[in-house]
Amino acid sequence: MTEHAQTTDPADRTTDLAEAVEPADAVAPADAVEAAAVPAAPARVPFRQRRRLRAALRWTAVVTVFAALGAGTAYGITRMERTDVPGLATESDGRWDYPRITKPPLPAGARPYDSEDPASGHAADLRALLLPAPAGATEDKALRGKDGWLSTEDFTAVFAEKKDRTEAGQLMTDHGLRHAAARGWTTEDGTRTRIYLLRFATAEVGDAVFGKFVAYGSPSYALTGAEHVQYDDDHPSAADPRGVSRYSYDEVKPRGAEHVRQAYVRAGDVVALIVQSRKGTAAALPFRQTVTLQSQLLS
Repeated sequence: MTEHAQTTDPADRTTDLAEAVEPADAVAPADAVEAAAVPAAPARVPFRQRRRLRAALRWTAVVTVFAALGAGTAYGITRMERTDVPGLATESDGRWDYPRITKPPLPAGARPYDSEDPASGHAADLRALLLPAPAGATEDKALRGKDGWLSTEDFTAVFAEKKDRTEAGQLMTDHGLRHAAARGWTTEDGTRTRIYLLRFATAEVGDAVFGKFVAYGSPSYALTGAEHVQYDDDHPSAADPRGVSRYSYDEVKPRGAEHVRQAYVRAGDVVALIVQSRKGTAAALPFRQTVTLQSQLLS
């Protein structure tokens, strides 16, 4: 027996659909067309709200622009050198660009220098305790001496008067000078720096020699080109390391062809003489910077 597939007449589907809708729920064709043809009017935004909306949009645009500019500026600053950024440059303040200062290694079994111990001395090589030259400076090779050691005569040559040179030389002999070392350089602006280190047997001897060199008014022996000097009260003592004694002197006016600054420093068994000179004016800041760094190496 063959079954026939059930079919549905479109007319029957229309009839069934019509029967399913109650007459009361039917929508008149005219009303349906009118409802479809006329869309509902949007709600009217009050005038004050429209002003607030426009203001908010304007501020959003401004913030976006400034954020983009700020990001670009920040990126540009990170790509610049420190000295190119206004407010961050340090070269113009007069300080010199010294290398990182590190204290030299001690011989095996040696104790580090203790400023609180009168018997303590420097065990490191005296030549290694000399401050290195700043960047761009030209070394004064004449101050190297023989193998880095300086003779007593070469040191006392800094003094102007012959009798002072003789007396200072005898002072070194009487107090048993062990070693003398020196380093010097000239910077691009013409400032010449000389550093002399003198080592004695003990801190007590070093203190005695230091006392012979210095006095409050002026040093005992005048340097060549700086016969008239006075104690520099403007050199701040706050920068002096603990346990280090320091006397600074500045040349008084009228000066000669060069302006000379000098300082005597004592740290235990080592006495240092630091001299800076320049035609015209020798700036105070690099001189004090040099004295402080050399003092730190000895402390």
